[in-house]
Amino acid sequence: MGPSTATTSADLSQRQWVFAFGLVTTLFFTWGFAYGLLDVLNAHFQVIFGIDKTKSALLQLAYFGAYFLWAPIAGMIMDRRGYKFGIHLGLTLYSLGAIFFWPSAKFAKYGGFIGCTFVIGCGLSTLEVAANSYISVLGSPKYAAARLNFSQGFQGVASVTGPLIASRFFFRGANATSLSSVQWTYLGVAGLGVVLNILFYFCHLPEIRGTTEQEPDAVNATHQPVEPFWKQWRCVFGFVAQTGYVGAQVGVAAFAVNYFVDQGVGLDASKASELFSLCQMTFTIGRFVGVVLLRYIDSALLLSIYGVGCSVFCLCVSQIPGRGGIGCFFALFFFESICYPCIFTLGTKNLGPYTKRGSGLIVMGIGGGAWYPPAQGALADRTFTRHSYLVPFSGYIVMSLYAIGLVVHQARQGGFRIRHIEEDAEDHRNSNHSLNEKDDMAHQEYTVRV
Repeated sequence: MGPSTATTSADLSQRQWVFAFGLVTTLFFTWGFAYGLLDVLNAHFQVIFGIDKTKSALLQLAYFGAYFLWAPIAGMIMDRRGYKFGIHLGLTLYSLGAIFFWPSAKFAKYGGFIGCTFVIGCGLSTLEVAANSYISVLGSPKYAAARLNFSQGFQGVASVTGPLIASRFFFRGANATSLSSVQWTYLGVAGLGVVLNILFYFCHLPEIRGTTEQEPDAVNATHQPVEPFWKQWRCVFGFVAQTGYVGAQVGVAAFAVNYFVDQGVGLDASKASELFSLCQMTFTIGRFVGVVLLRYIDSALLLSIYGVGCSVFCLCVSQIPGRGGIGCFFALFFFESICYPCIFTLGTKNLGPYTKRGSGLIVMGIGGGAWYPPAQGALADRTFTRHSYLVPFSGYIVMSLYAIGLVVHQARQGGFRIRHIEEDAEDHRNSNHSLNEKDDMAHQEYTVRV
């Protein structure tokens, strides 16, 4: 279904809404699993190919570099062809990249793994543009951050699975020095992508347009001028914040196994991988806790609090040896939990006709994950793994400044004032699918002061 036949979420029945929400949420599990495997492959390839931490970070450079290069293109494609086409394209690229892990492992070519990882990154960046923006507009803007946190919670569930598989099959016995387990694991990943592609082909997925995602003429008719896309400052600075945050998050996870082993508490690579999966579990719990908090706390304010928490605990991770540093590592993962969804929803809020393009820009910020790990790996090779965590610390500072800036701006402008009648009207439309003429006028006349 193309954009020309788009509807709003208010036009869906409750059953249609639940089905669309659930189906798109499965995509978050897909890339959470791929991302969880990526971080442990980093340490595994150091052993297999005899490379240092800097070279092993080329996997992250390929994966997140694909986001930087491909996400804007994916956004433009979906502007023309719609969400469902973007999902099919993303799953196809994802499956192709995973399939070619087999010959790369068969012939033990590290360059092949890097190329395949780039293709997987292109596929997942397409899925992120589609799924993140779809969930954001699939309901009231007031609860967009809570919805996205809930859906991305399943990404966290999947990211726990990756390290657990690695600890059982990558680092034990003969598999510790071979690539055979990698072959079979990624063949399964490819199969998952194919199955999801088939399901999406046969399932009806409504093309949703947000309540503020109108054509320029329609927006002007309500006397709300549409600024050029490059003047959408909330989105532009959201891209900068996302770049800093994702770069920091990826750097933290990429060297987690190395960090635990180097802390001198008697952990080998297998045990460290299991500990990393517990960190991911902490992250996932934090996501679902965030869903509850975001119903009562403004998303910009909560992002500010969590951003400061990330900054403080990352600094502690870089300075505290032994078990104390590991404890701070767990706290860091908890405070990371809500950051990505909140930055995404804050950066794409009220973009009107630029919603898909803005989503592409924010997802492009995930490309920050390409730059931080090589810098962190270079520092780790020259000093200690612990000290290299000063690199992601800088990314958390950037994110915190964005969130605090939004809070200050809202306070000066009196906050986001959305009339209660608009919220009541939208909830009524979601449950009963219709409004009388008076309610329709009230729904269109809400005011947003940024």
